[in-house]
Amino acid sequence: MGCKLVGYRRVSTTKQGESGLGLEGQDQAIAAYVKTTGCDLVATFTEIESGTHNELVDRPELRKAIAFAKKTKAVLVVAKLDRLTRSLALLGELRKSKVKFVICDYPSANEFTIDILAVFAAEEARKISERTRTALAAYKARGGLLGAARPECRNLSLEDRQRGARAAGEASKRAADEAYADLIPDMISWRERGLSHQAIADKLNEEGHTTRQGAAWNRVQVMRVLKRG
Repeated sequence: MGCKLVGYRRVSTTKQGESGLGLEGQDQAIAAYVKTTGCDLVATFTEIESGTHNELVDRPELRKAIAFAKKTKAVLVVAKLDRLTRSLALLGELRKSKVKFVICDYPSANEFTIDILAVFAAEEARKISERTRTALAAYKARGGLLGAARPECRNLSLEDRQRGARAAGEASKRAADEAYADLIPDMISWRERGLSHQAIADKLNEEGHTTRQGAAWNRVQVMRVLKRG
């Protein structure tokens, strides 16, 4: 097999993910790039996450894509820069992973060019956020109710609060299970072959995998994941 590519797509809401809204254009851009290069698209990862979450810890699918690209010696391909990030900090984290990446909008862009584009994208995001805050403040000044101040959000019963807490705990567990779904089979196999928790952590770190928080693995984290798995 020749050169390898790993696709990464992102939409902001579950509704967009379910409907395909916003994904079709990204698919077309990635497919066109694949065709141009003649490389093999070996995997595609899809993130449903707000573009305002610009830390690697908030992007489990991006972490998986980076780890998979590193493991398979592939290039990460993203349709548009704003689908990846508007943050120089996240770009810095991506570069630290040593995974090569390309933006279909600017396939020949170098690191300097991408940084400049990210700065402009971040400024546009700031302006949008500022306009939104101004509009909400004006709405509130006219007597509009926001968030917990709305009548339907008041006076939750103890049962409702407990149900909410359980749902939050289950959501957290699901997020952890999804984040490590591709790693758990290997971790179990290594453990069955007699590797210690620390040895497994070392292997994960060597292959470029990180925890959900973007940190290096240690024996305690390995033990927790294996216990859950």
